[in-house]
Amino acid sequence: MSRVLSAVAWPYANGPRHIGHVAGFGVPSDVFSRYMRMAGHEVLMVSGTDEHGTPILVTADKEGKTARELADDSNRVIVEDLQGLGLSYDLFTRTTTGNHYGVVQEMFSTCLRNGYMVEQTSLSAISPSTGRTLPDRYIEGTCPICKYADARGDQCDNCGNQLDPTDLLEPRSKINGETPQFVETQHWFLDLPAVADALGEWLDGREASGTWRPNVIKFSQNILEEIRPRAMTRDIDWGIPVPGWEDQPNKRLYVWFDAVIGYLSASIEWARRLGEPEKWREWWNDADAEAFYFMGKDNIVFHSQIWPAELLAHNGQGERGGEPGAFGVLNLPTEVVSSEFLTFGDAQFSTSRGHVIYVRDMLERYGPDPLRYFICAAGPETSDAAFTWADFVTRNNSELVAGWGNLVNRTATMVAKNFGEVPAAGPLEEVDETVLATVRGGFESVGSLIERHRLRAAIAEAMRVVGEVNKYLTVTEPYKMKDESQRERLATVLHVALQCVSDCNTLLAPFLPHAANKVHAVLGGEGEKFPMPVIEQVDELEPDNGAGLTTYPVITGDYSATPAWESRPIVVGTPIAKPTPVFTKLDPSVVEEELARLDA
Repeated sequence: MSRVLSAVAWPYANGPRHIGHVAGFGVPSDVFSRYMRMAGHEVLMVSGTDEHGTPILVTADKEGKTARELADDSNRVIVEDLQGLGLSYDLFTRTTTGNHYGVVQEMFSTCLRNGYMVEQTSLSAISPSTGRTLPDRYIEGTCPICKYADARGDQCDNCGNQLDPTDLLEPRSKINGETPQFVETQHWFLDLPAVADALGEWLDGREASGTWRPNVIKFSQNILEEIRPRAMTRDIDWGIPVPGWEDQPNKRLYVWFDAVIGYLSASIEWARRLGEPEKWREWWNDADAEAFYFMGKDNIVFHSQIWPAELLAHNGQGERGGEPGAFGVLNLPTEVVSSEFLTFGDAQFSTSRGHVIYVRDMLERYGPDPLRYFICAAGPETSDAAFTWADFVTRNNSELVAGWGNLVNRTATMVAKNFGEVPAAGPLEEVDETVLATVRGGFESVGSLIERHRLRAAIAEAMRVVGEVNKYLTVTEPYKMKDESQRERLATVLHVALQCVSDCNTLLAPFLPHAANKVHAVLGGEGEKFPMPVIEQVDELEPDNGAGLTTYPVITGDYSATPAWESRPIVVGTPIAKPTPVFTKLDPSVVEEELARLDA
């Protein structure tokens, strides 16, 4: 058994999340975390809502709210949606807690003390109409390197190079199209060149491991070529105060400096709430612990460059040396697991244009299982993938319902009708031994694919195994065994089929935990076999630390009862009642109904 940190990207709290977001960070991280728990590892899965930065202020202005009100409202919706989706966080918190403020300020102070924060005069982009600082990502223009017309002020998505807003040709504000003004201001810069050699050595080691997705490792190595200091403070009044600049209320730490530290602060908060305030160190200071970071491809730079650079600077492992701070030597990521984009048909999801499908709407209309299945089976794992309503309905009906749901339903129905309980098996024939061996083999084949973050292949393999069990029933034809002389053979076939269904349910549990609990009930089980997350309202740990919270909701859970990743013998005599369908077949009219909603 080893310790595994599952560090999940922090959804931004300027509104509800759509299915493209959870396809990148949510479902892949949960499948991995659930499997690793079942495989015997000690998993710590953390995240929260990212609540600082100018975009919060911009959206709040549009909605006539304060930044705090918007963050609170968005946090509540996101917490409810992610819990409804079944994401098994040990702690899902937020960046506006006193605990987070303290951890971020300590990280900054240590990086500064070690010499990796450099004060420089720079040009800051200001909105002429509001006087408010424009964040890098809210400025677009032509890339000076590849001439891409829609490059952002922090990087060009076309050529991947890091940029500053002043680099852009013909810069414009994404908010209102106006040309920003650039004024001189003082900021603290993270001296990335001072940790470049250490970053390069770390990335080379990650490449040699052969575990990173090729697109992620190559992109990460390429951005090292043009590395330069990057501002870690902003001219803004919403965010974490800068240590040493407390007398400057309009200076705050850069949202991307503080957000990535959330993985650490959430781990610390989790340990404090557990009553073991130092337990987080088992995942962060133990060199044998592993850390996997999950996000969409637009956030690779922050997780393979900015966050590792902060860690190296804190640890004193760059060219300037230094000593670790109060947190000790912190582990760098084992792997940055980045997904590509889930598109809506052939276009990007766009909240502003109404070209969007919100997580909440999907959960309310179809439940979590069809969405989780679609993301796992057809998601943007290594290349952009398109969501269409037609494909969603087809996969639900022809794979979930006709494949897995049908196997569960017809097996349980035959057992309930003929025995009313799990029957004892007689002598096994070759066909029985073969299907049992096939299913048992799935634990190795499916598990190894999940470990390597190949979810599409993993769920396809699990469904292949389901298909083999369906074939077994077709070949053995238990529904034709009517004579008393065939009863022992009928009992044997249905016992074998029930054993296969039980094991297939374990194979599919990381992907479909809600359905797994339903199948557990169909098989005569009681209670929640596969633990689910809950929402708890908690008190602020540091009410006097300036964050302004008193209580807030978190996602948490007790996953200690998670069953092992192995075959478990079914118990003869367990009552089996006539089942109700685990999945719901969708009428083809759903496609037109959903498309009409978009046009409404």
